This record gives sequence, C-alpha cells and structure tokens, in this order.
Amino acid sequence: MNRFSRRATWMMMGVLVVSLLGLRCSTPPTPIPRGSGQAQEGEREQALEGELAGIGEGETPSCTADCGYVIVRVYPHDPGAFTQGLVIDEGSLYEGTGLVGQSSLRLVNLETGAVLRAHRLPETEFGEGISVFGDKIYQLTWTSKKGYVYDKNTFEVLREFSYDTEGWGLTQDGGRLIMSDGTARLFFLDSETLSVLGELSVWDVHGPVTQLNELEWVNGEILANVWKTNYVVRIDPETGQVRGRIYLEGLLSQEDLQYQPDVLNGIAYDAVHDRLYVTGKRWPKLFEIRLTPLK
Repeated sequence: MNRFSRRATWMMMGVLVVSLLGLRCSTPPTPIPRGSGQAQEGEREQALEGELAGIGEGETPSCTADCGYVIVRVYPHDPGAFTQGLVIDEGSLYEGTGLVGQSSLRLVNLETGAVLRAHRLPETEFGEGISVFGDKIYQLTWTSKKGYVYDKNTFEVLREFSYDTEGWGLTQDGGRLIMSDGTARLFFLDSETLSVLGELSVWDVHGPVTQLNELEWVNGEILANVWKTNYVVRIDPETGQVRGRIYLEGLLSQEDLQYQPDVLNGIAYDAVHDRLYVTGKRWPKLFEIRLTPLK
C-alpha cells in the first residue's frame, strides 16, 4: 500500500469514529417522571424511567408497576372543601371534609359539584377519612380518637366509636374497614364492633412507607395518598408491599392556583363503571382519570 492509500485509510477511520461518537452524544435521554416538589424526606431518589402514555377508548388499564394517567373528564369541585375522604357508592358521591369548625360529611352532585346533603361535625373536631359499608357511612376524626357511624340515607348519627391512634384515611375491602393513622401502618377493623382485627406494615425497597393518608380499595389493592406528595401508592393487602406509584403531577392548571389549593387528597373508585376519580384539599376540580403504564 502506498503512502497515499495509507493516509486515506486513516482519514476514513477517523471520520467513522467521530460520526459514531456524535450519534451517541446526540441521542436524547429517556424522559423520567417529574418529581413532586413536595415529596417527604426518604422518598426514593431515582424515579423509574418512563413517560406518560395514553391508551385507547374503552381499553382496560394495564399498569403493573409505576403509573401515569390521562384525564378522561373534569368535574367542578367546591374549592372551599378541605377534602379528607372521597367515596363513590351506587352512583352517589360522598365527601368528608376537615379543619376545626369546618368539618363535614357531604353528599355531592358529581356533575355540578353542588352539596345535596351535609352534616356538620362538632366545632372542636377535625374530620378525616370516610367509607361507605352497606347502609352505613363511617367517618374518622384526626386527633379526637373518635369516629362516627351514620345512616347512609339520612346522615343521622347512629353511634360513635373510638380508636387508640390518630385517624387519617378509611376504606373497606368488602369485609373489613381499613384505616390509616399517618404512619406506615394500616389497621383492619370489624365493621360491626369497630374492634381492630389486625395490622399491616407498608413498605418498599427503601423501608417503611409513612404518611399514608386517604385510602381506596381498587381491584384488590389498597390505594393510599402519601401526604404532601403528588403520588399515590398501590399496596398489596396481604404483604404490605408497595407494588408501584401513581404519579399525579400536573392535574391543576395555573389558573386553578388562584384558589390556593392544598395537597392532593381524595380517591374514589366507581367499581360498577370502572372509573377512578381524584381531587385535593381546596381543589376547584375533580378529575376522572385512567391509569397508564410508564414506559
């Protein structure tokens, strides 16, 4: 090979190397879910890579790990409601609200956001989570260690009950009530005696998952808002393991901020129509969402 041929060969190899390096450097990184900006200390440091992806009309959601969402429909919501509990039962929307002197149990028109029936809690109590079980509604209070049982149709107080912890979120699995107290523990209660039947510790690969708040039973899983975050955890009711998170950032618009909304809190599931709803404390909107896999 003469000098010219060797020189040309080296030049061609150099061009090829530079081109390959350029391709590697110019490949865009896979996007990751945005952080909540309010996440509690101890939240995992690295989000799984993925992006929100919609699914077609009428498809069954397939989300086996971390989830995103698409908005199906937006409903009006009372921006003065400090939402603590949210339930859909037989097509009716029930809401429990908090704050001392403002706590209530409500029957709400989903389409308009209008309050159809309301019961005010004592002025000294801070209302928390609610659950409907048969013909009764159960409501917790925060630090009073007292709960109420109501007639579902009239909101008449049928009885009071007590517990040894704080009261945060409440749901039911068809046989037992499930209660959170702001720690990493969930309590299973007998719906008649309100006695504690058992406890469940909630955890992920990083350890206990605390600040569990509003609860909802959805297709064999316990969904729980984690206070001061923009995500919901999906809990295995047998082991307490967190199967994944539902990232719910970006629901409110810039215009919605005029109502000074507080944190995400409020999950309701319509099992008959397979519809999932979420809202927050003092949010002007309630959202029907469909879960989507992060990929």
